[in-house]
Amino acid sequence: MCSAAQLHSLDLRLPAALVEEEEDEEDEGGSDDSSSSTSSGGEGAAVPAFDVPYFRYIDEEGEEETEEEEWSSSRSLSSTEEDSTDSSSLVSDRYVVVSGTPEKILEHLLSDLRLDDGQGTTQGKEAETLLDDFLLTYLRYRGKEEGKEALYRKRKVLHLVSLWSVLYRDFLRDDEQVKLFMKTLYRYVLDDLYEYPSLEKDLKEFQKLLRMHRRHTVDEYSPHRKNKALFHQLSLKENWLHPRGPQRETREVFCHVYVTMDSYLSVRTQVTVVAQDLLHAVAERLECPEDDMVLVAVTYPGEKLILQPHDSIYSESLTVPGRLLVCRKDLSEIMNPFSDSAELQQRAVRLLGMNTWDVSVALTNFDWSLFSSIHEQELIYHTFSRQTGGGHTVALDLLLQRCNEVQLWVMTEVLLCASLCKRVQLFKKFIKIAAHCKAQRNLNSFFAIIMGLNTAAVSRLNQTWEKVPGKFKKLFSELETLTDPSLNHKAYRDAFKKMKPPKIPFMPLLLKDITFIHEGNKTFLDNLVNFEKLHMIADSVRLIRHCQTDHMGNEVAQKDSPEVRTYVQYLHIIDNQQTLFELSHRLEPRV
Repeated sequence: MCSAAQLHSLDLRLPAALVEEEEDEEDEGGSDDSSSSTSSGGEGAAVPAFDVPYFRYIDEEGEEETEEEEWSSSRSLSSTEEDSTDSSSLVSDRYVVVSGTPEKILEHLLSDLRLDDGQGTTQGKEAETLLDDFLLTYLRYRGKEEGKEALYRKRKVLHLVSLWSVLYRDFLRDDEQVKLFMKTLYRYVLDDLYEYPSLEKDLKEFQKLLRMHRRHTVDEYSPHRKNKALFHQLSLKENWLHPRGPQRETREVFCHVYVTMDSYLSVRTQVTVVAQDLLHAVAERLECPEDDMVLVAVTYPGEKLILQPHDSIYSESLTVPGRLLVCRKDLSEIMNPFSDSAELQQRAVRLLGMNTWDVSVALTNFDWSLFSSIHEQELIYHTFSRQTGGGHTVALDLLLQRCNEVQLWVMTEVLLCASLCKRVQLFKKFIKIAAHCKAQRNLNSFFAIIMGLNTAAVSRLNQTWEKVPGKFKKLFSELETLTDPSLNHKAYRDAFKKMKPPKIPFMPLLLKDITFIHEGNKTFLDNLVNFEKLHMIADSVRLIRHCQTDHMGNEVAQKDSPEVRTYVQYLHIIDNQQTLFELSHRLEPRV
């Protein structure tokens, strides 16, 4: 028997088809014609519903008998439908959860969770979706003490924790509340083991989770936790490209090494890199003698600190500067983007000498290394928690940064090419690279390249565009239609839906969809969790999981050329829009 407080803590709705069916039965008094009509309608199509237990409203204690009759009637209707499922799939009369308190939603899930002796589940697809919605979004409404009330759920709770741990993997490894919860739950299981010997099998599975959790946990007082980024504010971005690998030494970073005051090299390197190794990578990318260059830390007041060869970029002994700069030993700039130096003339020649398919493969492999490390929870944190930091959205932020860098790279390569003939060749090159990225199901780099060619500083180069062959203009127009934002990006959505996974979506648009759901719906309605909103968000977030799967062996990552891979990893980028426009007007002055 449910209490009145419990009834108001869940907002439950019947499927529309069932409501209409019950109204028809009441109006026609349960006639045979109505029954046959309903039966034939059920055979035509099945209306799916969440696999949710039955609930009933109790208004007054004096109406128990009437309610028991209604409850019996409802159960009879369900039994009739279950008996007829052998010949046809009929409408389920189970309620759909719309809103409720976190406690009641959790109780609702646990009561519907079915376990077998093989530690498996027997619930249907709808119930699995409902459980997945809860696990993906519970962080938005959980309380600090809510988990303790569920500890006595025995096997159901242990199975729920197991699913939770598998879903989040080591995403929770630094959460102190999770550590305390796991230890507390383990103690409760040990206490209950004497009274419930059947928990021994579940206890062994839970012990495996504890061992995994400890193996992925770094000691709070370990020296690894005391290191911090030297150039954390602007020069370096921490990148957990391999979040499943806990060792700090194996992590990688994006490092912005400025070669001029307006342009930098985006270097992908290990977190343990020292100044000498970083300088060697930059010299190799710029094709300049390493002996003539030094690595300098430039602070915001303008002070310059020359780094010694064995200085670690991640060190507490050095202060946090504004940026990292590579220059000549006399502290002069390596290159000037407004000069006609041999280095700038050689840039376009190097890219034009590369195969377009190899470049697109290298771009896709780089993007996949970022995208495959993104956890669904990063999108939840990005949407609900606007503040930066905390390490919850590192991989997602870096993929978004990469998209922006590829767009700036396209602009930089075109605008630093002084030769009209070579600029035309670059346009053809980038159009073909974009087409190959689309063929490789990498929509992130595809959008970045097309948007780079469509920026004002590049699109205004009319003399260059006029000399592009007609077939390339036609191909560019076809690719451009995929980025058309009309009808809520219908062209992109239709094309991306037809692509088989694994595939890389255009992440800014996915985040826009999730933000639209979040901003357009309240998380709480009358102090109840708006679970319908969270279901919509979780449904969008699950796209990441779908895109990362590989059911048909359609691998995204392919073998690429070492030379091209190095080029793609060290993109030379001008991030100053004013400088880009000045270069554009220098190439084709305004008439």
